[in-house]
Amino acid sequence: VQLVESGGGLVQAGGSLRLSCAASGRTFSSYAMGWFRQAPGKEREFVAAISWRGYYADSVKGRFTISRDNAKNTVYLQMNSLKPEDTAVYYCAAKTRPPYRSGTYSPDEYDYWGQGTQVTVSS
Repeated sequence: VQLVESGGGLVQAGGSLRLSCAASGRTFSSYAMGWFRQAPGKEREFVAAISWRGYYADSVKGRFTISRDNAKNTVYLQMNSLKPEDTAVYYCAAKTRPPYRSGTYSPDEYDYWGQGTQVTVSS
């Protein structure tokens, strides 16, 4: 499975970006998908995940929306009201093997990762 992120860039605080993650694989609809981010000098942190519904980190709840289009093998992260503290490299991840459960997964439960896309929010 290959994951390719796109949509990152430079935006002013309060602005919006939409990240996309295109996945290969014949059974994308069964994958649990997640977005993580890593800022310089910090550990990778959970942002959002989706199986049949979305889950969010408290820091992005109400501002970010995760969605998926199974016909396009793509997961999206719509990011609104961006803040400078959202600046990070954003990574897409796929969990392709069971067991699955409701809720979120730790990073080591995901099987595949994208290369990351940089999001920079200026103040």
